[in-house]
Amino acid sequence: MIYDLIIEPFIEFSFMRRSLMGCFSIALGASPVGVFLMLRRMSLTGDAIAHAILPGAAIGYLISGLSLTAMTFGGLIAGMVVVLLTGLVTRNTILREDTSLASFYLISLALGVLIVTLRGTNVNLMHILFGTILALDDSTLFLLSSISTITLIVLALFYRPLILECLDSAFLKSVSPMSGVAHYLFLSLTVLNLVGGFHAMGTLLSVGMMIIPAAAARFWSRNVQGLILTSILFSFLGGIMGLILSYHFAFPTGPSIILVIGLIYISSILFGRYESLFVQLFPRTHLEG
Repeated sequence: MIYDLIIEPFIEFSFMRRSLMGCFSIALGASPVGVFLMLRRMSLTGDAIAHAILPGAAIGYLISGLSLTAMTFGGLIAGMVVVLLTGLVTRNTILREDTSLASFYLISLALGVLIVTLRGTNVNLMHILFGTILALDDSTLFLLSSISTITLIVLALFYRPLILECLDSAFLKSVSPMSGVAHYLFLSLTVLNLVGGFHAMGTLLSVGMMIIPAAAARFWSRNVQGLILTSILFSFLGGIMGLILSYHFAFPTGPSIILVIGLIYISSILFGRYESLFVQLFPRTHLEG
């Protein structure tokens, strides 16, 4: 029974194995970035950047069709342009960062949809918005694994500056020139992982495997290392269960994965080890000396 439900789909069909490897790669790269976004209180920033990459990917699609290279570079360029424009507007006008970023991402989303509809069909638009994780090829898997590898290496090399940037950016700026480097390097990693996730989950859902596992992990760990490991576990578990649900019930794969991760998040709110509703209703008794 367990073999038929869980194991057989991945043994019998190569596209399921490819999708599983894609989920694992995204979990390894995007989930740690999501933890840092959460710690920096920038979760909605990640969502905005995910939408902002759409016009670049759409222009790549308009020029070369569903070309991995064109859409990847287009998305990277669009995401970085929006991040830089947001910084310029924030530093030179009265607008706050969240306002300018929200404005740019809405403009980008509308522009991207318009560009896709100029040449493509509704099917192409749905693929770009919601992804095609069941159709990952070798080149896409190589891209996802490369992004995950780069992300883990950069996080390992700049771990301490990134932690200090999360906790007290003013202090880091006063004692080290790494503040600006850490900030823009982290934003670059965010864009890079969202562009990678875009090929599997689409622009609307790619941020889901980045933010929701990190939010769920908050109820199970109190240190950054624990948050990162737990978020990777939740993201990969959601990927496996979402793929299985999609296979057996013919559900859309991307939404199935995000909904499973969403159930993990809700369960964590209710029954997590730290500060969940269950813990607040039934607090542990402390030993008295």
